[in-house]
Amino acid sequence: MQEHPTGGMAAVNSSVAHPARVYNAWLGGRDNYPADQEAAELAAAANPQIVPAVRANRAFLGRAVRELAGKAGIRQFLDIGTGIPTADNTHEVAQQIHPGARVVYVDNDPIVLAHARALLVSTPEGATDYLQADLREVDRILTAAQETLDLSQPVGLMLVAVLQYVPDADDPHGITRRLLDALAPGSHLVLSHPAADIGAEEVAASMRVYNERAAAHAGATPRTHADVTRFFAGTELLDPGVVQLPEWRPEVESGPGALPMWCGVGRKPL
Repeated sequence: MQEHPTGGMAAVNSSVAHPARVYNAWLGGRDNYPADQEAAELAAAANPQIVPAVRANRAFLGRAVRELAGKAGIRQFLDIGTGIPTADNTHEVAQQIHPGARVVYVDNDPIVLAHARALLVSTPEGATDYLQADLREVDRILTAAQETLDLSQPVGLMLVAVLQYVPDADDPHGITRRLLDALAPGSHLVLSHPAADIGAEEVAASMRVYNERAAAHAGATPRTHADVTRFFAGTELLDPGVVQLPEWRPEVESGPGALPMWCGVGRKPL
C-alpha cells in the first residue's frame, strides 16, 4: 500500500467531529474521540433510524461489490470516502470472488490512513492502495488511481455515504460526472446518500446537531430521491433503481421501517 501525501500528513483535530469517526461510533467502533461520540449520540437521538441505516448501508456496499465482482466481472474498484476499516471492506468482498482484484481507497481523514496501512491488506494476487485526498480533488484522485488501476478497463466507482459532505455550492453532481467521464465504458457507479424526503423532520434535526459539531469542511446535506437519481445521469440504472437501502437486491428479507437513505447502482453504457 502506497501513500500519496499532499505535502505532509494533516494533523488530526480531535476537538471536532469527523465523518469517518462518527460513522465508526455509530457502528460501535472504538476509533473515535469524545467529539465524535457526542455528535453520533445526539444525531442518533434526533433520528433513531441513523444506526439501522448505517448498518444497512454497510450491507448494501457488500451486496453491490458482490454484484459487480460476480455478475459484472469488475476486477478493480475506486472507493472514495472509505472510512475507518471494518468488516467486509471493498477489497475483501471483491477478492473473495476475484483474488486478483485491485482497489484504491480514498479518504481525507489521516486516522483512516493509519488504519488502512495496517488493515487493508490485499491478497498476494491483487493490490490495494490508499490515497489521502478529498472527493473534490478529482484530477489528483484520478492521477494517483492510475498507479494501481487501469482506467481503460471497467472500474467500480464507490461513492457510498460520502456525497452528502459535498455542499451544492461545490457541485457534487459535476464531481460525480467528472469521475465517471474518466472511467471506461462498462464501469459502474455504486452510490448511497442520506435522504431529505424520508423522515424529513428527524433527518433535518440529526443533520443540524451533527453539523454544529463537525469540522467546517464536513457538514452534511441530505438530498431528495430526485437529487440522488441525478447522480446517475448518463448511466443505465440496474434494477430496482434508486431505492431505500434494504430494497436494493436484498439477500435476506428486511424488517419494517423506513431508513433515511437512498441507494443505487448504475452502469456506464458500452
